[in-house]
Amino acid sequence: MIEKVTDINLDEYLKGNEKVIVKFYADWCGVCKAFEPQFKKMAEGADETVKFLEINAPDNPKARLSAGVYSLPFFASYEKGELKEKISSADRNAVQALIDNIQESHELQ
Repeated sequence: MIEKVTDINLDEYLKGNEKVIVKFYADWCGVCKAFEPQFKKMAEGADETVKFLEINAPDNPKARLSAGVYSLPFFASYEKGELKEKISSADRNAVQALIDNIQESHELQ
């Protein structure tokens, strides 16, 4: 399940979940909308220890700036509230690699 968050509650989710993937999008972003079904499938197929979030980048400048969002769609992984990896891509393999990396980090500990 992918939950929508804002500047107000993003920190709470990042600190309350060990591993988090955040998708930054905009309502006007056609590529973001086109990628949505793929992202949903990736979230459904991921390890249940990973929390998936979406945030509207233009409406949430604090989150956008803290992650260094420079184009959309943009994905960031967080572990224990700390930014680990980020990419701006609509390439399924690149996004899946980001997800795989955060899942594997738990297995290595």
